[in-house]
Amino acid sequence: MVRRTALRAAIAAAAYFTRIPPAEAAETASTYIGQVGPDFALIAWGDPNGRGRNTIGRNSIPMGEAVVRIDNRSIPASRNWLVVQGLSPDTSYNYEVDVNGLRIGGGRVRTWPETAARLAFFVIGDYGVGDSGQRAIAQIMWREFQRRAGSDNPVRFVLTVGDNIYASVRLGVLNFHSGEDDRDWKPKFFDPYRQLLQQIPFFPTLGDHDGNAQENRGDLAAYLDNFFFPGNRPARWYEFNYGGLVDFFALDSTANNESGDPKPVYTPGSEESQWLNRALEASRAPWKIPYFHHPPFNAGPRHGASFNTLRHWINHFYSSGVKVVFSGHEHNFQFSEDSDATGHIRYVVSGAGGQLRATSVLGNMSSARIEGWAPEHHFLLVEIDEKTMHITPLSDKRMRVRNPRGTEIRMPIVVNLP
Repeated sequence: MVRRTALRAAIAAAAYFTRIPPAEAAETASTYIGQVGPDFALIAWGDPNGRGRNTIGRNSIPMGEAVVRIDNRSIPASRNWLVVQGLSPDTSYNYEVDVNGLRIGGGRVRTWPETAARLAFFVIGDYGVGDSGQRAIAQIMWREFQRRAGSDNPVRFVLTVGDNIYASVRLGVLNFHSGEDDRDWKPKFFDPYRQLLQQIPFFPTLGDHDGNAQENRGDLAAYLDNFFFPGNRPARWYEFNYGGLVDFFALDSTANNESGDPKPVYTPGSEESQWLNRALEASRAPWKIPYFHHPPFNAGPRHGASFNTLRHWINHFYSSGVKVVFSGHEHNFQFSEDSDATGHIRYVVSGAGGQLRATSVLGNMSSARIEGWAPEHHFLLVEIDEKTMHITPLSDKRMRVRNPRGTEIRMPIVVNLP
């Protein structure tokens, strides 16, 4: 471990002093939306070809003197991001980013309404592999975003249910290009979702491959730096509200740790669990939506359910009126029964945004309380209209969702509030 750490440090030090010409950096730069609200947008940029340096994210090395052009304003920025204030609710704005006099990118961002009765968003999990399967789903996401962009219910953001970046090579305990360097993110995040990132934010959660639970401790630091979280504060768990309609609770169900050995943060009585209890009790939104990596109901084929491990969370979901929970981890699509056994909560697994495990689970579904399953790369389109939610898995192929008898089930899943 010492030799490996020393080797990585030497590589990083050498890379730091390798200068990237400004014009080359501008050509390979990415711009992305970090956060959005009714009256602001956080616009970020950087060069994911970082060569071992922190060149994109909250604490990244500045590319140079920047100017953000938006809303007939030219706003200077000394960091690789800027919070633009004073915008109007539910309004679209074109923006451009110049660094050292060079145009490096831009896009179009739509602010959120102050109050809302409708919402559309995407959910994706287990996606950061950089292969053709991930890229195909990313293109379908972009097309669906474009299809809805001019409507009165456009897609506002993406929720991730973990495993945002996977290692490219695993040799025993050694993992390479697993997300600890910004350059690992280019083929697995910034390139596949480039067009989408220029318009809407991603609200992530941690998976076991995003830190030292499975791969490298440095992955967690890069994750906390490259994403922008509500309040512009790095967070392993957090909440945000959309238009008074929904409270979202992003949770960490992993054993990732920033120092020392892997250690769960989700146990009963932990800081995270105490925070969750308070946040659920304080929520006054009609919809309360928790999302995290490890699914409480799961028919496999590889991973077990986290029901017993997360029973304390599940009890609070039930008592707080939660009606739907999103998770990943298992590399397929599944959704639970709406029954006494599930507390009449739909637990939805979406873990095939890039990874895929096609082994049949039909024989496990009834005992696992899983009502539907499909072994396809996919993401979820979630639409809320007041007290009704529709959940539709979308793929570059036809999604054949089957019940335990193997009979095809029509989509979408419909969830209703009382």
